[in-house]
Amino acid sequence: MFKRSLLVAMLATVTAAQAAPLTKDNGAPVGDNQNSITAGPNGSVLLQDVQLVQKLQRFGRERIPERVVHARGTGAYGEFVATKDLSDLTLASLFKAGTKTPVFLRFSTVIHGKGSPETLRDPHGFAVKFYTQEGNWDLVGNQTPVFFIRDAIKFPDFIHAMKPSPVTNVQDANRVFDFLSSQPWATNMLTYVYGKQGVPTSYREQDGFGVHAYKLYNDKGEYKYVKFNFRSKQGVKGLNVKEAAEQQGKDFNHLTNDLYNNIYAGNFPKWDLYIQVLDPKDLGKFDFDPLDPTKIWPTELVPETKVGTLTLNRMPKNFFNETEQSAFAPGNLVPGIEPSEDRLLQGRIFSYSDTQMYRLGANHQQIPVNRPVVNVNNNNQDGYMNVSERDSDVNYEPSRKEPKAATEKARAVQTPLSGHVQQIGVKEQNFKQAGELYRSYTAKEKDDLIMNLAADLGNVKDSETKHIMLSYFYKADADYGTRMTKAVNGNLATVKAKAAKLKD
Repeated sequence: MFKRSLLVAMLATVTAAQAAPLTKDNGAPVGDNQNSITAGPNGSVLLQDVQLVQKLQRFGRERIPERVVHARGTGAYGEFVATKDLSDLTLASLFKAGTKTPVFLRFSTVIHGKGSPETLRDPHGFAVKFYTQEGNWDLVGNQTPVFFIRDAIKFPDFIHAMKPSPVTNVQDANRVFDFLSSQPWATNMLTYVYGKQGVPTSYREQDGFGVHAYKLYNDKGEYKYVKFNFRSKQGVKGLNVKEAAEQQGKDFNHLTNDLYNNIYAGNFPKWDLYIQVLDPKDLGKFDFDPLDPTKIWPTELVPETKVGTLTLNRMPKNFFNETEQSAFAPGNLVPGIEPSEDRLLQGRIFSYSDTQMYRLGANHQQIPVNRPVVNVNNNNQDGYMNVSERDSDVNYEPSRKEPKAATEKARAVQTPLSGHVQQIGVKEQNFKQAGELYRSYTAKEKDDLIMNLAADLGNVKDSETKHIMLSYFYKADADYGTRMTKAVNGNLATVKAKAAKLKD
């Protein structure tokens, strides 16, 4: 005889306490969830024990592919309230004064894996999904205003160098700086990441940047280049290498725990959104390329204007359903906003959407956290997990059987093109802004930068690689390079000689 019968199992569920009954995935009640069905007291387990089989099947399928980058993250819901009307600049309705737009913001680290300590030094992602009345707009940026590279063709190489070795599975400073020694434009980003931005004290106490230049265009087809900068109303604070080690011993989930605790307590974090606007005719007026994501637009040259405030006020009910399955892509744009010609952004437009299709499937934008607040009406169909409930016989266009769907009058602004097909850029200016950033730091911030950077660069065994990196810092600022050289026991004469050969 069976150890239990289906009837006994159902009766046991019915007579249980008032708690909601435990069910299988098909909604049917589960009887005994503690013991498998066997063929008699000492017999083998039976394949007909659906609950046993389903639990093991589902357990083995609980994981989806981890994000290659930005695997460790925490998300929260909130709203963006526009305080300045930008109708003269853009069609985007969220930038009309007084408009409230729901948002989901995912904070993250870039390099380290899903279960990694949040005390590790790393760039940090700052990705905002705006649920607008024209569809979802994803602004997928970082907590630093610049990045390491400026061409998407280098992104896989950059990440491979930053990730653990394929041989030892251990992250190695020798591999990191071997790659960066051929990327002098990364000097600016290194000066940010090894400062207080590299290990925030909390997600609340960091800024967020779109990093790239975008275009805003109005109903006349006129466009301007723009950068989006979120400034934390909580201030910006970070940990140096010693403080981060101490924090790791206390709580290596400090960023996640702080965000949950503060929002649950009603201490809602806020960021003011500022934009910088640049007329296309002024692109050539700078000694750097404004479309280069390794550069900022200095505010004394391109002033910031406050356009609204973002507030986070609600945590997800389920981490996997909402935070882990949230999917961001720079290609998710709305009328009034277009990408610029930034080479890194152009590559991200493809790669992020492609990544989400691999990780979550072609219908990932039907998942509630990714679903627009407006109706989706197109002829994309079928595929895994399609729950769109389409009921029309017409899945093509045009058709005489159904009214023609309305389409936007203009899909792109008219950007003048000139020159020849090429693969190299101009106006590199690899070191100037890094030097300006270093000189803007306080004495303590400079001390922390040197200590933090030396902790990794000091582990580089190859003398040539080490001295190339030191020459970059010296070229940015003589004091910066001299102090770094002393901190890692380099040869200052060698550093100066290499720096003298570098272009400004």
